[in-house]
Amino acid sequence: MRTRIKFCGMVRPGDVDAGVALGADVLGLVFHPGSPRFLEIEAAAALRRRVPSFVTVVGLFVDPGEAALGETHRRVGLDAIQFHGKEDPAACARAHALGISYWRAVRVRAQGDLLESFARFPDAEAFVADAWSAGYGGSGTGFDWSVIPRQRPRPLILAGGLGAHNVAQGILQVAPMGVDVSSGIQGADPREKDSEKMARFVEEVLRADAQRAAQPGARGEESR
Repeated sequence: MRTRIKFCGMVRPGDVDAGVALGADVLGLVFHPGSPRFLEIEAAAALRRRVPSFVTVVGLFVDPGEAALGETHRRVGLDAIQFHGKEDPAACARAHALGISYWRAVRVRAQGDLLESFARFPDAEAFVADAWSAGYGGSGTGFDWSVIPRQRPRPLILAGGLGAHNVAQGILQVAPMGVDVSSGIQGADPREKDSEKMARFVEEVLRADAQRAAQPGARGEESR
């Protein structure tokens, strides 16, 4: 019943080190040029070398070209790809051609958004339920969790406006496989993380997991 933690939008070496020390399961690197957390390949590769083998590194892309996707994976060494744009199933299948899995991010406005994605992307390893915004993630805005289906064919990662103030509530209500935070652990600059916010976020996840484990008849999500 342990909820996995993803810290996304890592840019600074010290923030990567802090995330590892706090027990993050996944670190996200952003390769979307429109994001304030965008990384060039060389900088991303340097961060990747700091991450131990027991922590997963996921690359976030928005409608990448096939050549750029392959070059980034080859030089950085990603464990999975998170598609966050308008990619169709064929475009997402490029991850498999590279020998890795992909996560399909869904900008949620209604229950049908997730249901449609479940049907269209049956080979996705996981689905990231994020808030709808004009951009592609990292907006710091949330959405109505009640539209998330209880029955899911693959693991669900909850994102969108999470922070220490509400992640426990999200875990208790949605029972996701993991939670994904970026703006909620941001420092004064969008390219830096606040180590205290990171620590409080982890504490709240652990608190929610303990509360779930103490509930009579508690069991994990169907897709775990």
